[in-house]
Amino acid sequence: MHIDLPEKRYYGIGEVAKAFNVNTSLIRFWEKEFDVLKPKKNAKGNRKFTPEDITNLKFIYHLVKERGFTLEGAKTHLKEEKQQSLDTFEIISKLEDIKAQLLKIKEQL
Repeated sequence: MHIDLPEKRYYGIGEVAKAFNVNTSLIRFWEKEFDVLKPKKNAKGNRKFTPEDITNLKFIYHLVKERGFTLEGAKTHLKEEKQQSLDTFEIISKLEDIKAQLLKIKEQL
């Protein structure tokens, strides 16, 4: 899945939900369920997600929505095989980004 977010230090929950095409409530639910998601909160309590949070969200989305893991299965997978799976996932994500850029270039030709 290709997520199209601009390069920023922090992203609001609305931006994140729109990029992943899910409800904000799902993002908040995953925040409670997965320890790797720790968005910063400002004085008003608004969540601000870092690029690292976005990477973790992409991985959780991949496990739960694309590969069909249960929440418990995804948690276990994150704990046991996080580094190896994350490395593989990052490579796949980079390749998908390259593919998206190439398709954009093809459309422009």
